[in-house]
Amino acid sequence: MSEKKVIKKAVFPVAGLGTRFLPATKSIPKEMLTIVDRPIIDYAVQEAIEAGCETLIFITGRHKRAIEDYFDKDRELEAELKAKNKLEALARVQGIIPAHVNCVYIRQPEPLGLGHAILQARPLIGEDEPFAVLLPDDLIDGKSCGVMSQMVEAFGQQPGNILAVEQIDWAQVHQYGVIAPKSTEGRLMPINGIVEKPARADAPSNWTVVGRYVLMPSVMDELTRSSPGAGGEIQLTDAIARSLASTPSFGFAFNGQRFDCGNKKGFLAANNHFANR
Repeated sequence: MSEKKVIKKAVFPVAGLGTRFLPATKSIPKEMLTIVDRPIIDYAVQEAIEAGCETLIFITGRHKRAIEDYFDKDRELEAELKAKNKLEALARVQGIIPAHVNCVYIRQPEPLGLGHAILQARPLIGEDEPFAVLLPDDLIDGKSCGVMSQMVEAFGQQPGNILAVEQIDWAQVHQYGVIAPKSTEGRLMPINGIVEKPARADAPSNWTVVGRYVLMPSVMDELTRSSPGAGGEIQLTDAIARSLASTPSFGFAFNGQRFDCGNKKGFLAANNHFANR
């Protein structure tokens, strides 16, 4: 009997410039903008940890040092909080990253696309090791548990590439990767195709991919052979599409509410949602 694969590593592509939030992102990484009292990226990190990931791989760029500082220990701050008996605040600061979790940071030398960013993590991921990818801009409030926990559970039942998807208005499909499902029954939908940002007339469905993936090693292999696609960038979607011939792949209709924090309206909606909750 073959050994059951588990997801222990998560990749966070966070090298983007965040131009939609200028001038704030001139000095603050967009991932460090706060939803209530936590940076956007912290929500994705806690989601990965909840799902059992123990190695967190951040693909960063210039001016992203604040991300490293946030997830590192600050002994001076902790000592001051302890001295002032601010124990609740101290517990929050010390609890950001559990002791059993490791954070690793890799620089993406130039912005060549999402697929290229993920490829930078290859030296840290085993040749036969599935892994998770979380895009912090997609902030998802899971209803019963985090979306990545839902996906890891689904992966345990049906190994393969698993892509979080949601059904959107047809007028917006040109902004997303879109799957061609063999069936839309149930939450785990087998797919036989995926295309990046198709015109509405060419879209195979209105089930679009959002920023959560569980990927098999075949996708990383395809990324090494990738050439620039849409927008002149190395696209993750293209690598997934080429892996379909050898790897079972599924769209996963997650249970939760998604906020696109890559734009201002989504960012404000997320702040309002989490503040009220």
